[in-house]
Amino acid sequence: MACGIVVRLIGGLLVHKTEDPAVVVMDERAKFVISLVSGHLGGANDLARQIAQMTCAMPVITTATDVHEKPAIDVLAATLGLRVENPQAIRIVNKAFLTDVPVILEDPMGWVRLSPQSSGIPFREGQVVPGNGSACVLVTDRTDCSPAENILVIRPPSLVLGIGCNRNTPFSEMREWIETILAMSHLSTASIGCVASIDLKQDEPAIRQSADHFGVPCRWFSADQLNQARGILHPSETVQRHVGAKSVCEAAALLAARTNELIIPKRSRGNVTLAVARASCVSSESDREM
Repeated sequence: MACGIVVRLIGGLLVHKTEDPAVVVMDERAKFVISLVSGHLGGANDLARQIAQMTCAMPVITTATDVHEKPAIDVLAATLGLRVENPQAIRIVNKAFLTDVPVILEDPMGWVRLSPQSSGIPFREGQVVPGNGSACVLVTDRTDCSPAENILVIRPPSLVLGIGCNRNTPFSEMREWIETILAMSHLSTASIGCVASIDLKQDEPAIRQSADHFGVPCRWFSADQLNQARGILHPSETVQRHVGAKSVCEAAALLAARTNELIIPKRSRGNVTLAVARASCVSSESDREM
């Protein structure tokens, strides 16, 4: 249909570029495929190109970085599965790309720096400086960084939550304990990459609801697998007696993150035990392929 019809139909439904879905318009004779809304984060630009290729139509892409054949930081983040925390800073970084000004990249874990997709993008590795006017990208799971309008904060899915709980634990109790522990450790819930537990808990609603709440997958391990984890700090004879594993939350976090080191050892409150491990960009990429 005509673009004008679509604009009038969706005008009252749009919320924000970080939330709006892709909207693509094709005319009734299939001559043009127009990326109308959420070209980058929503994927409308790519969708328009795909439909155009299938129908031999002309894709119409109007976002500035695409028009000038420059990289876009929001596209890169979406491609790598990273979350943008302050989307208002996207325009500052993309404007730097458009004008061939190097963008300072602070990425100690290498989520962007080591990715093949960032090859050729004019980043300058260094430490971001709030308020100095330079466009900066900070890739971190920590929340104790100084906010500034020139710094785009990107959250990698680096935090793996190992969870143990009693039967029929309320979801609200589990969510509150997760948020409390991460806040106390200055870690962002936006960097939660997955939740992990023993396979005996696959039918535990609170664990699945927590994963859904944070928008991440669940990982399940058998007792035998959990007993093979290295780096467990608080083994429990009681847990071993009940489920056959000497540890649930710590072992699950270590295995899912493919590491031998916990950044938050077992913490318990009420019905919930929680441990956190940090996954590297390499191990997390492998997890996505599994």
